[in-house]
Amino acid sequence: MPYRIYVVELKKRVYSENAKFRAANPQFNGVLECLYVGMTSKSPKERFLQHKTGYRNKKGYKLSSNIVEKYGSYLRPSLYNHIDPLATREEALKMEKALALELRRQRYAVWFN
Repeated sequence: MPYRIYVVELKKRVYSENAKFRAANPQFNGVLECLYVGMTSKSPKERFLQHKTGYRNKKGYKLSSNIVEKYGSYLRPSLYNHIDPLATREEALKMEKALALELRRQRYAVWFN
């Protein structure tokens, strides 16, 4: 099952309203966007919709990010379309982290799991 990396633009108020998000992004200067980087075995669009609706699995466990549910605006394909689907969950997790850290180096404010 291939895994895809995706990026969601977040409303900038996440930075002022969420202390954990702010603490994770001391490099942020307020100029660029706030982002969420994730990975999924679904399409990025389908996963984004799950986040926005507070998706829960059949056992009732919440499988969506509170940050994306509350602050997510839209997908940013220009930031992830260059990444080919990955074969394993482990590869996808490594790529998710690598992309998130690269975007932080570029001075975006980024959240990832």
